[in-house]
Amino acid sequence: MYDMAAITTWIEFAVRWVHVITAIAWIGSSFYFIALDLGLHRDRNLQSGADGEEWQVHGGGFYHVQKYLVAPSQMPDDLIWFKWESYSTWLSGFALLILVYYLGAEFYLVDPRIADLATWQAIGISLASLVFGWIAYDQICKSKFGNDNTRLMIVLYVILVGMAYFYTSVFSGRAALLHLGAFTASIMSANVFFIIMPNQRIVVADLKAGRTPDAKYGKIAKQRSTHNNYLTLPVIFLMLSNHYPLAFASEMNWLIAALVFLMGVTIRHYFNSVHARQGNPTWTWLATALLFIAIIWLSTAPMFRADEPQQASGAALRFAQADGFGRVQDIVTGRCSMCHAADPGWEGLLWAPKGIRLETEYQIASAAKQIYLQAGITNAMPPANLSHMEPTERAEIVAWFNAANK
Repeated sequence: MYDMAAITTWIEFAVRWVHVITAIAWIGSSFYFIALDLGLHRDRNLQSGADGEEWQVHGGGFYHVQKYLVAPSQMPDDLIWFKWESYSTWLSGFALLILVYYLGAEFYLVDPRIADLATWQAIGISLASLVFGWIAYDQICKSKFGNDNTRLMIVLYVILVGMAYFYTSVFSGRAALLHLGAFTASIMSANVFFIIMPNQRIVVADLKAGRTPDAKYGKIAKQRSTHNNYLTLPVIFLMLSNHYPLAFASEMNWLIAALVFLMGVTIRHYFNSVHARQGNPTWTWLATALLFIAIIWLSTAPMFRADEPQQASGAALRFAQADGFGRVQDIVTGRCSMCHAADPGWEGLLWAPKGIRLETEYQIASAAKQIYLQAGITNAMPPANLSHMEPTERAEIVAWFNAANK
């Protein structure tokens, strides 16, 4: 008999691995080309007609890179398109969203203390918000308002802060910050799919037909690429946040997210300025440090201490009523709750690891899968078996979990 919990966990791991790999590829190429574009020497009269050039050295060889403002006079035989990194990152990320937050909505997406949503309602809000994000952003960019890039970036920031507050008002803290990252990443990937790539195809088609391409297509694509450049670092933070309760489980989590976007701007401004040879704005590091200190301070605001929901979710109720739950509750309370508590008794712990509390019947039943995987079929928890969980106790956890899934 296959262990479906273990299989689904491995599938999730595999998808997450793909997501990380493709994200590295996308971010790497994006950062490289932004740095390359900013660092081009445009004060040289090049015989090729290129707008700028740069010499680079890497891996024991020298590279001579030239950029054409619109396009070369003749279509090259070999043209490399940078698109699949973006598409693969979004597709794998969306698959992970389904595996973790849609299929596990009762545990990870919905928090009845924040908004008592049905699973279908929460998933519907999630999907609708991602679509809304792209449409709103794209329409603003295409309007006359979007002609001023600074003004446009300010409005985009206001939208992101508003979405941060919205998400924390309807989803669990963990899901809220993750969704804010997905919201932003969807805009970034849609920029590539709906704007940057189509514009480049128009330029290529014009070249093949012997027409002179319109420079506006490159200008629009560059604007969207610049937006992606400034949004990348906050997205990485938000995707990592689900591992750190200090980021997502604070009552000020939406404000923490707002400051993270500002940190993304200050960090990228420094590197972009240096790459463009426009000085060395070291003040951005002080600004970034102060913003991060503010985030640390906000994270110590009262953690969520609300009462448990009056009625457990269907999945949690199934585990709470399964044979052996009483014994498992005793095991978890004795072996795990000294750390996984509102006020951990283990020296050095200020909050429950990963925000998982295992003190009440509802909390233990809601964390059934984690308990099964971490302490039942593996010895990952307790760490180094510090609380001396016995093999027979682990077997009782496995038996309880299997009984609930019959």
